[in-house]
Amino acid sequence: MVQALPQTLTFEDFLTWYPDGKGRYELLDGLVFEMTPTGEHEEVGAFITRKLNVEIDRQDLACFIPRTYIVRPPAAASGYQPDVLVVNQAELDHEPLWKKSSVLTRGASIKLAVEVVSTNWRDDYGRKLFDYEAMGIAEYWIVDFRALGARRFIGSPKTPTLSLYALVDGEYQVNQFRGGDRVESLAFPDLNFTANQIFNAGFSNGFKPQQSR
Repeated sequence: MVQALPQTLTFEDFLTWYPDGKGRYELLDGLVFEMTPTGEHEEVGAFITRKLNVEIDRQDLACFIPRTYIVRPPAAASGYQPDVLVVNQAELDHEPLWKKSSVLTRGASIKLAVEVVSTNWRDDYGRKLFDYEAMGIAEYWIVDFRALGARRFIGSPKTPTLSLYALVDGEYQVNQFRGGDRVESLAFPDLNFTANQIFNAGFSNGFKPQQSR
């Protein structure tokens, strides 16, 4: 669930305003939105984080998943918080706002961004997709575990889908995974789990979404 707050801010004002340790917020064209994810949404994000952390540790990679961060796209008055973010540690010396504010402005600093879809799915498939591509983020996952996205994005009948966008010659190319498909990541080629394992992490009570025609 996403709740809009009435104030209009510049990005700099947003950083000053941001309440430390109290909720998650994004800035879209000067408008502040409070992010209030469901428990199922958090379970999916936690599953992905755990699997990625195991792979990072196993390969002793020079990257990490931060707890607090803001991704600033080219738009002057926007700032995003992907549900999962893998940061290239060696690139942080080139980030002017990282040490002070945990802000990332360069695609080279981000190995992977993940958005777990909720009611604001239009942002995940729309503006964030274009902004992450413009920044040059190498890989972007849209994890639509409840099949909320439009049919033009996930097909018909609507089925839980992981859309993996990989940057090729400056443009995103998409590969989609469903059901028992093994997720094939260029950023983490040795990952070994299926799309369903991710989707089912959000349904610990046994409920699974029905296909929608």
